[in-house]
Amino acid sequence: MEQKIAVVTGTSSGIGYETALILARNGYYCCATIRKIERAADLERIRAKENLPLGIFQLDVDDNVSIEETITMIQKQYGRIDVLVNNAGYGLIGSFEDLSIVEIRQQFETNIFGAIRVIQHVLPIMRTQNKGIIVNISSGAGIVGFPCMSAYVSTKFALEGLSESIYYELLPFGIKIIIIEPGVIKTDFIKNSVTAKRAGMKDSAYAQVLQKIRKNVSIMQHHGTHPSDVAKVILRAINENKPQFRYLVGNDVAMVAEAKHNMSEGEFRRIMTQDILQNV
Repeated sequence: MEQKIAVVTGTSSGIGYETALILARNGYYCCATIRKIERAADLERIRAKENLPLGIFQLDVDDNVSIEETITMIQKQYGRIDVLVNNAGYGLIGSFEDLSIVEIRQQFETNIFGAIRVIQHVLPIMRTQNKGIIVNISSGAGIVGFPCMSAYVSTKFALEGLSESIYYELLPFGIKIIIIEPGVIKTDFIKNSVTAKRAGMKDSAYAQVLQKIRKNVSIMQHHGTHPSDVAKVILRAINENKPQFRYLVGNDVAMVAEAKHNMSEGEFRRIMTQDILQNV
């Protein structure tokens, strides 16, 4: 049987890193893409140690030329792309009023237009094959809004809408769309996030709210789901004959999703306000 080829974006750490490894360890040839190739040292070390079927490629989801060159290279080298995992992205933190339009635009450029660019380059390959799976890494923030993360949340809501729309378009071509919705993950999300320039100033009207949100998220991350657990769900999903459209990962996001579904809007808003903004 021909070995399946998987492409994963944003593999320097966290979910992308764990996904690249678990796919390579379970029968896939994984093309791990990374924006800054110097950050691939850990992947290279493990690849050599375990003799994994894993290639490392430079790819910047903000750069259309970079995407085109890398996807073309992968297709020429391996002849096909069976799985695409869109994981690359980052968080922009700050109240909406403190965000500049430039900062918001850059957040969308990476988190949503980055995924769009990669999908559009991979689709013709999968359509010709009449087969393929596209996994979009969304978030609990694609289900529920959170204060001081409006730009990030907006990109995840956009990714959910995009995924649901193209799901129907691609069915006739044998291409499946899967959304993964992790809750709070034990990663360096806060450390690697960008704080809006205005939000970092002491005279911001939202400084106290932002401080509280940061503290709460840090506490939640300490008890969060390990990124390897997300990778296991991705592996299970792409190996299923009839995968679900959405996969929630983590007890926290499952509880939030259930509460939002079962409660009235007013009740849900009160719980969210008490949990996130208490003592502000």
